[in-house]
Amino acid sequence: MTVAEAAVRIEGTLVAAAAEAVTRPVTGGYASDLLSDVMANSREGDIWVTMQRHVNIIAVAQLNGLSGIVIVNGRQPEPETLKRAAEEHIPLISTPLQAFDVAGILRGLGIQGRRAI
Repeated sequence: MTVAEAAVRIEGTLVAAAAEAVTRPVTGGYASDLLSDVMANSREGDIWVTMQRHVNIIAVAQLNGLSGIVIVNGRQPEPETLKRAAEEHIPLISTPLQAFDVAGILRGLGIQGRRAI
């Protein structure tokens, strides 16, 4: 599944996305609002589900090679976040759904999270 396909399935709108970025494969998923947790535990190719909308989410996504970021609850990214997402080719999806529902839909589509060992 690609980022663009995931956006459709979670009733999302791509609010920042370069053409080549939305075709990235989603190889896993991670849900958290704590940036340090995402930095420590997400993996390259994950789609990140969060309510955060500030510019620091772009740095985290870039650092870990995430496929994209889903911002839940109808929240919209801050203007600086949109600008940095465009510069760094990080897809941003805004959805009216809550994080629990987004994670459930993605899981139902076969996107796996990571189990702690």
